[in-house]
Amino acid sequence: MKLPIVFLLLLTLAGISSGVRAAEEKPNVILILADDMAVGDLSCFNDLSRTPNLDRLKQESVWFSRAYSGSPVCAPARAALLTGRYPHRTGVVTLNMEKYPELTSLRLDETTLADRFRAAGYHTGIVGKWHLGHRPEFHPLQRGFDETAVFVGHLMAPRYFRFRLDINGTEEKFQDEGDYLTTELSARAIDFVRRHRDEPFFLHLAHYAPHRPIDAPADRVKPFLEKGLSEETATVYAMIEIMDEGIGELMTELETLGIAENTLVIFASDNGPDPLVEKRFNRDLRGAKYEVHEGGIRVPFLVRWPGRFEPRETDAAIHFTDVLPTLAELCSLPEPENAKPIDGVSFRSVLEGGEFGQAPAHRFWQWNRHEPLYSHNAAMRDGSWKLVRPFVTKNLPQGPSDLPPMLFDLEADPDESEDIAADHTERVKEMNAALEAWTKSIEADRTRPKP
Repeated sequence: MKLPIVFLLLLTLAGISSGVRAAEEKPNVILILADDMAVGDLSCFNDLSRTPNLDRLKQESVWFSRAYSGSPVCAPARAALLTGRYPHRTGVVTLNMEKYPELTSLRLDETTLADRFRAAGYHTGIVGKWHLGHRPEFHPLQRGFDETAVFVGHLMAPRYFRFRLDINGTEEKFQDEGDYLTTELSARAIDFVRRHRDEPFFLHLAHYAPHRPIDAPADRVKPFLEKGLSEETATVYAMIEIMDEGIGELMTELETLGIAENTLVIFASDNGPDPLVEKRFNRDLRGAKYEVHEGGIRVPFLVRWPGRFEPRETDAAIHFTDVLPTLAELCSLPEPENAKPIDGVSFRSVLEGGEFGQAPAHRFWQWNRHEPLYSHNAAMRDGSWKLVRPFVTKNLPQGPSDLPPMLFDLEADPDESEDIAADHTERVKEMNAALEAWTKSIEADRTRPKP
């Protein structure tokens, strides 16, 4: 009689031990970012496009129908995503690293998501676009990443068929027949997960597609031309389809390696579609890249963790600054010493099927070229209310704007079609004052002494 009891006891202890190991196991994280991709570029919303892998990923994920970037342009958006802080605080406020290096480099006293993961014992890598400083001290190898295969800025990728990659600090040229930037980035992401399958990893796959230059193989463009699309729009959709295929291959590789169940995947775009490219479907959202209207800052956003998060759609209004605190909570990332305050909050509760109970009361955005002029292109949300200081120009502004703020009720008017500021003067006054207070706070932080 004793032997069965001992045997059962051993089985029980083994089960407990296995459960403890599973609870302690660190999930891998893959953060995928498209560039200038609209919500309406997904073929589940638009039958002119073709994104079967992203459509399937959406069905397997928590899909955020009201997800916001941190900025309507790429470099500040990436700064917000990687720090959990409004981009102005990080020093990244504009575009063009060559022309404005001091305004496009992520401050050295900022802690990145990669820093946090590496401190937790993860192997960290970035594949694709960096755009957060081109000087050596701002290189991603100095910002928490163990491995890099990046183009630091747009000058390294003048065409998708001719580009350079900085591979762990050494540049390599790609200009042979068959070389294509998006395909190369996808292959390198797959190689990364193969090599690090047996250890916890954080991979940031920062695609360039469908950012200019508008470039794709003719045979991939042809099917979209046959749908009656213009050359430029057909090429954009071909670029997106090639990216979609690579993402599908990456998801398949996770299954093949047996690590899909322990890999959390996020997909998003950095901002809305580029208005310098021919206008295309974006679900009737007003505005585009450069603007703080919904079309410039609303982005596709999904999170998949098989077996942990039940696939569903939520209208919780999340923001790029929320990504770092969410991953920090899910992956038990240690708090760094002398950590700077985070503007975002964790949306773990939403991922697990609950409400976004701790969402900030207000959200803010602002962008203009060069140093901030806060009378230009600024916005804040307060519940369903959205106040907008109007967009004036994507070029260098000539001085402060005197245009009056606009007001929208996004619950009743999600397309921002009717400015109702004249009907709610007190609300406009209160929200404009709150926006002004925010601008003073972030400007003081932006101009703090350098370390």
